[in-house]
Amino acid sequence: MEQPTVTHSTFVIERAYAAAPERVFAAFADPAKKRRWYAEGHPTSDAEAFEMDFRVGGQERTVYRMKEGTPFPGALLESDGAYQDIVPNQRVVIASTMTLSGHRFSASLITAEFLPAEKGTNLIFTHQGAFFEGSDGPQMREAGWRKLLDRMGETLAG
Repeated sequence: MEQPTVTHSTFVIERAYAAAPERVFAAFADPAKKRRWYAEGHPTSDAEAFEMDFRVGGQERTVYRMKEGTPFPGALLESDGAYQDIVPNQRVVIASTMTLSGHRFSASLITAEFLPAEKGTNLIFTHQGAFFEGSDGPQMREAGWRKLLDRMGETLAG
């Protein structure tokens, strides 16, 4: 039997934010707010484009150029998504793919749930992914999302 060419993975990240669910949801829903924590300020890449149409069926697209000193300097990393479900202040579901220099290397279904808590909001972030040959893999993807959600928390606190 041949080796599988797809690695499937699911991970869940839970975060507690000292902000109301409406503010945490807005960090995902408002293009200016999401751009700040999601697209800008990466140590390994610069954002060249960020577009989002936040509605069910709407699209989200981010294009990064990898910086010098990375394994792929100058390469374009693209994330394209389509919003599958949105319940204001409760849930966002997006299906997305990632490509590097035109080579698709993963497909994901991402669910963010915003639960009211005594001191703000509990976020339950579930990532279900299919990682193809040459991908970053589940461990690197989870580490990347952990950093992004930390950055989002910093923007909420600031």
